[in-house]
Amino acid sequence: MTDRELVEKAFSMLEYAYVPYSKFPVGAALLMKDGTVFTGCNVENAAYGSTICAERTAILKAVSEGHRDDWVRIAVVGNSQDYCWPCGACRQMLYEFCPQLEVLVARKDHDFVKLSLAELLPRGFGPKSLE
Repeated sequence: MTDRELVEKAFSMLEYAYVPYSKFPVGAALLMKDGTVFTGCNVENAAYGSTICAERTAILKAVSEGHRDDWVRIAVVGNSQDYCWPCGACRQMLYEFCPQLEVLVARKDHDFVKLSLAELLPRGFGPKSLE
C-alpha cells in the first residue's frame, strides 16, 4: 500500500468520528507488514477523560487481533489547516509497540508529511526502559 493510499484510508474514517464536543474529527490507518490495515477514529465522551483518539482506536484493534510486532506505518489525518500531529498519549502508545514506526500526518487538503516516530518522540520510554 502506498503512503497516499494509507492517508486516504485514514481520511475515510473521518465520517465515523464521534465528536459532539470538539467538532474535530480525526482518522487513522495503521499498516501491518502483511498488508492488513487497522483503522480508527476518535470517539469523544461527556466525561472527557474517557475520550479515545483515532490512533489509539487503531492500535487497540491491531493488538486485540494479535498484531504486536509487525507494524509498518500509521497515517493520522484531520480537518485542519495544520498537520494532524498525534498527541503525547498516542505517541507513547505507538512507541510501546513500534519505536521505529513511520508516521504520516495530513491536513484537510490531503497534503501530508512523513517522519519517524523517533522524530516525534525522541528518547521515548518503552519496554526496554524497564530492563
